Amino acid sequence: LATFFASWYNEVKSSKERNMGKIEIRRAVEADLDALLQIYNYEVEYGVATLDLNLKTMDEWRAWFAAHNVDNHPLFTALYDEEIAGYVSLSPYREKEAYKSTVELSIYVSPNFRRLGVATAMMEFILREARADERTHTVVSVITAGNEASTTLHEKFGFEYCGKITEVGVKFGRYLDIENYRITV
Repeated sequence: LATFFASWYNEVKSSKERNMGKIEIRRAVEADLDALLQIYNYEVEYGVATLDLNLKTMDEWRAWFAAHNVDNHPLFTALYDEEIAGYVSLSPYREKEAYKSTVELSIYVSPNFRRLGVATAMMEFILREARADERTHTVVSVITAGNEASTTLHEKFGFEYCGKITEVGVKFGRYLDIENYRITV
């Protein structure tokens, strides 16, 4: 029993020390692309944070990268103890010109860095960036229903729930719903 508790204590201590890692958020650079693509493709293959069904290629990812860090569509990389842990971006919400001041938020965290405060740090950072950009008025987020971590994060930062669209996509052999959230910045 003493061995069990000693082992348990060391695991908890190690976990707490890891939770105290340094989070840095900086503008994404081309050298980040491979790591960011791996994070995204993990969700394509194993998760429902994206409803993409096919893995993205590096050429597709380069085009995605080129569409960011222009206008009011920033892309930032999160580092946890100097390792790439995730990314956050604001993308065009719709292509029609009247939507120009509305952006769509994406936050992706590597499975290795979840529950360490990375998503919270990225959300705080990107909302501050959006508020500082006079071209941005509304931030929209489309969340696959059932993604409690994402829903909780958005509600924590004051996003307003705007409704659910049921059975809008099929992934892993089942229909999925999406939930829409928004915040005025």
